Amino acid sequence: MAEMTLLAFAIVAFIGIATPGPTVLLALANGSRFGVRRALTGMAGAVLSDFVLIGAVALGLGALLAASEFWFGVVKWVGVCYLAFLGVMLLRSRGSLDGALQSADETGTISARSIFLKSFLVAVTNPKGYLFFSAFLPQFIDPAAPQIQQYAVLALVFAGIDFIVMFGYALLGSQAVRLLRKSGALWLDRICGGALLTLAASLAFYRRASA
Repeated sequence: MAEMTLLAFAIVAFIGIATPGPTVLLALANGSRFGVRRALTGMAGAVLSDFVLIGAVALGLGALLAASEFWFGVVKWVGVCYLAFLGVMLLRSRGSLDGALQSADETGTISARSIFLKSFLVAVTNPKGYLFFSAFLPQFIDPAAPQIQQYAVLALVFAGIDFIVMFGYALLGSQAVRLLRKSGALWLDRICGGALLTLAASLAFYRRASA
């Protein structure tokens, strides 16, 4: 794969990832509530979802969702419900400072597992991700060369950029919570929760291009 092709892919991928989406918003919220170190588990979940989505597209799942109204609807409504659930949980939270000040015993391995699963599930239950990769990735694939290796390279580049961007948002959240009083930290959770609910609503009204 040509270096210029990878560079173009990386630039477009960065622009797409840096635009706040569900996993980026969760990284921001996790950074503010638990700190950057604990937010890393959520980033790991999102990175794993990148590989799952790109692998699924390479195997043809994106094309299936584009062609099947039934399976597209199943994945879409699971994603809508999960995004809405996460949004409501943030809206009902007592503020980032409460989470940030919890002890290690209170946030132990169960919370780490929960952080990981939230970021992973919010991505793999979003059909827009499959359709996006189905339309986006083939533009950087050479049909005359082995495709699996090319998809693997693109997945590594995309996941690396995704991690860097999420780390930046988590760091921003962790620094913001130190500057904000409890009421301000509470509003940070409210903003992230409201944004997730807005994304859930937009996904609910999203239709396949062929529909």
